[in-house]
Amino acid sequence: MISLPLLVLLGIAGFYVGWNIGANDGGNCIGTSLGAGLISFRRGAVLVAFFLLVGAVLQGDRVVETVGRGIVSEDLPATAVLLVLLSGGLVVSMATFLRIPVSTSQSVVGAVVGVGLSMGANVSDGRIRSIVLSWILCPVMAMLLSAVGYLLLRWVIRRVGWSFRVERIMGWLLLASACYAAYSLGANNAGNIVGPIGNLREVPTRFLLVLSGGAMAIGVITFGRGVAEAIGRGIVPLDLVGALVVQTATGLVIHFYSMIGIPVSTSHTVVGAVIGVGLVRGIQAMGRRKIAEIGIGWIVTPTAAGFLCFLLSSIFVR
Repeated sequence: MISLPLLVLLGIAGFYVGWNIGANDGGNCIGTSLGAGLISFRRGAVLVAFFLLVGAVLQGDRVVETVGRGIVSEDLPATAVLLVLLSGGLVVSMATFLRIPVSTSQSVVGAVVGVGLSMGANVSDGRIRSIVLSWILCPVMAMLLSAVGYLLLRWVIRRVGWSFRVERIMGWLLLASACYAAYSLGANNAGNIVGPIGNLREVPTRFLLVLSGGAMAIGVITFGRGVAEAIGRGIVPLDLVGALVVQTATGLVIHFYSMIGIPVSTSHTVVGAVIGVGLVRGIQAMGRRKIAEIGIGWIVTPTAAGFLCFLLSSIFVR
């Protein structure tokens, strides 16, 4: 039985990670809409917040088992779970402050591996390989889907001609795709919060999913603007067609991995989708320096979170 003060600390740490997910990854869902000049950040953030919560509650449990017991099969003590959440959250907070869209999934998975190694627990090499492979495949899948979608949609528009009605339809579709991307984000990332805490079996999973969705919603509203602007304007200046394709491709790929219970990076996926549009429009349209910064962040994130959690658990977990 976990003491009440420690349970409260776990709740605060879980909220902190959820807030980070909303602040860093929530901006990915509306960044392309901002880049296309279709919606204000405030309105977009409210839409994303709502569908983040819905996705977390309805389908967030698929990833819980992977993060909770799929990487480290043994039960972790409450103190170790607390360090996992704090380590993962701190690394993502730093990236958010620097306006670099990194992966909360990577940060939490790295922290879980770090605490497992520190405790000498059984860390599943096979599960880690499958997760890392998904991190590689996600942006590639999004890039290909986005490139093909952009070519097809642009061909259709050339055939029917651009008009006020077409522009209006595209605008509504873009908002719908942002909501779908947010739903997929909530479904995939809620497990990063619920998984470690749910492993303790002290609080019902459904209740934790509601709290995690609420934390992500607050994160995107309060601190998601910087990453949203980085995605929307820092990599490829997107038109309406490009923004629609990027958000739709992101939602489809993330939702696919949510259904099979694999925690993946929304940042990986949306950047891959944006690059797909950039390749179709010409490599010169892409902000290569920004892509390089993001790539470095992808490598540093799990490493930093894993090392930090390993160090802290070596000191505080007995």
